[in-house]
Amino acid sequence: MAEKRDYYEVLGVSKDASADDLKKAYRKLAKQYHPDLNPGDKTAEAKFKEVNEAYEVLNDPAKRQRYDQFGHAGVDPSYGAGAGGGAYTGGFGGFDVGDIFESFFGGSGFGGFGGGGRARNPNAPIRGNDLNVTISLSFMEAAKGCVKNVQVQRLERCESCNGTGSKSGTSPETCPECGGTGQVKVSQRTPIGVIQTSRTCSKCGGKGKVIKEPCTACRGMGRVRHTRTLEVTVPAGIDDGQAFVLRGQGDHGVNGGPSGDVNVIVNLRPDSLFERNGFDVWCDIPITFTQAVLGAQIIVPTIDGKVEYTVPEGTQTGTVFRLRNKGIQYVNGRGRGDQYVRVNIEVPRNLSSKQKDALREFEKLATDKNYEKRRGFFDKLKDAMGKDRE
Repeated sequence: MAEKRDYYEVLGVSKDASADDLKKAYRKLAKQYHPDLNPGDKTAEAKFKEVNEAYEVLNDPAKRQRYDQFGHAGVDPSYGAGAGGGAYTGGFGGFDVGDIFESFFGGSGFGGFGGGGRARNPNAPIRGNDLNVTISLSFMEAAKGCVKNVQVQRLERCESCNGTGSKSGTSPETCPECGGTGQVKVSQRTPIGVIQTSRTCSKCGGKGKVIKEPCTACRGMGRVRHTRTLEVTVPAGIDDGQAFVLRGQGDHGVNGGPSGDVNVIVNLRPDSLFERNGFDVWCDIPITFTQAVLGAQIIVPTIDGKVEYTVPEGTQTGTVFRLRNKGIQYVNGRGRGDQYVRVNIEVPRNLSSKQKDALREFEKLATDKNYEKRRGFFDKLKDAMGKDRE
C-alpha cells in the first residue's frame, strides 16, 4: 500500500489546530483543487480527494483522537498489515488489540485508550455536507454585483417518511439483536484469558432501531437528492477564483442536524475593454499622432460610463494616466480602486500624397528640441563611437 501523507501536512495546519482552522484550510484547498476549476487535471483531482480524506478524519473528534494516537492505522483498517483498526502483527494469535485496550480502559475501540473517549452516538444530530458550485460571470457582473440563479443537487429530508426511513404508516422498531442499546457484548479468548467487550451492533449500526419496511421514496435513507435552483446575490467586487457562501443551502442534516452550506466559486470571463489587477482597472486607448503632439480631449470608458480626459501636449506612447476612485468596489467594504489608462499612439497608414508632403514639410521644420529621446540616443551613440576609436 502506498505511504499516505500526514493529514495535518495535507491541510497545512499544526497538530493543535482548532476546528475553525481546519475548516478554513479545507475550504481554501478544496477550492484550489476542485475538479470544476481544473478540468482534466488528474493531479488536482488526486489532491482534491486527499484534502477531503484528511478533513473527513480531522474534523471528526473521535477519528482525530484515534489518528493522533495511532496514525493512519487508527482510522483506516486496510492500512498496514493488521486488522480491526490497527497495524499490529505481533504474536498474540491475531486477536484484536483494540479489544484489550477497550476492556481495560473503557470506551469503544482505540478511542478509550489513554483518552477516555467514547464512540460517536449514531443518533446524535449530524450536520449536512457542504456543496461546491461554479458560476460564470462577466467582468461587469463581478465588478458591479448582480443576481444570478445557480443549480445545486442536494440531499433533502424525505417528505414521504419525514426523514425516518420507514414506509408511511410504520416506524422503526427496536433492534432485536441489541435490545435497543446499540451495543452487543462479545466474549473473546485471548492469551491472557477471556475478555468481554462491547461493540457496535452490526444489525442496527448502533442506532438501537431497525427499519423493517423501508420507505420506497428514499429506500430507508431518510433523505433524497433533489436539484434546486437558488437565487443568489453576487457581491460587488468579487474576483476570479474567489467564492462566497450560501449558509444552510447545502445537504440537509441527519437526526435533526443543521444543513451544510453551498460554496459558490466565481469563474470570471475576460472583457474586451478592461483588465483587472486586484481592485484596479486597466484600459488601453489608441490616440492619433496629432492628438499626442498637440494635446486633446479624449473619451475614456470606465465601469461607471464614459468620462472626458485631457491628454497633455507632447504625450508619448505608453504613457499611463490615473483616474482615482474609478476602479472596482472593495468587497463588503468602503472605497474602491483606481483606473489606469495607457495611451498608445497609432501611426497613420495609407496616407495620400498631400498628407505625405505635409509631413515632409513638418520634418524639415523640426529640430532636435522636438525630439529629446532621439537627440539623447545619438549623443550616447557619438560618445560610444568616440571611445571605440581611442
